[in-house]
Amino acid sequence: MRITTGKYKGRVIKMPKGIRPTQEKVRKAIFDILGDIEGLSFLELFSGSGAVGLEAVSRGVKELVLVERSRTCQQVLKKNIESLKLKAPELCTQQADEAILRFNKEKRQFDVIFLDPPYYKGMALRLRSGLASTRINHSLAKKTLQMLGAYDILAPNGFLVVQHFKKDDLPETLGDLRLLKRSSYGDTVLSFYRKGNPNFQIPNPK
Repeated sequence: MRITTGKYKGRVIKMPKGIRPTQEKVRKAIFDILGDIEGLSFLELFSGSGAVGLEAVSRGVKELVLVERSRTCQQVLKKNIESLKLKAPELCTQQADEAILRFNKEKRQFDVIFLDPPYYKGMALRLRSGLASTRINHSLAKKTLQMLGAYDILAPNGFLVVQHFKKDDLPETLGDLRLLKRSSYGDTVLSFYRKGNPNFQIPNPK
């Protein structure tokens, strides 16, 4: 897999074994729709190889935080960061829910948050959110989205991008988050949310 554009265009990204990578056409669509992200802060949850976050660095983000619990993925992430000679990315080795809680406690906010959790089908999942001890058969994407709606780590007018399974039923509004656009790529769907400014519309990419 290679970075598609920007400063590091063409550079190879190593992939952990057994990980479902974000396809090149999907990565391209994410950034085509987001537009200019130079100078913004970017958080990638469930980072895997870090392909999306590293693509964001190539496109000029000023701050990148990668959240990944798997030690195997962490090793690959570190190799990818080293291969690009990057010093800025912060690698957080907590679970995604733990990281969200920590960032909220530290009052950290990000201009763009991207998450691509594993696709679960009917698995009981537990996240330490407002419904901390509740077990519900929902997708990890939906539960993480609910948590992001409850905690204030997305900056005002910030963008939240969720890559999820096509059968996941994600809400159109959640707290201050409003769905702006939904695009499908086979079994994969990208849902774009924005915090605040209900009149804003994402322009169609050229």
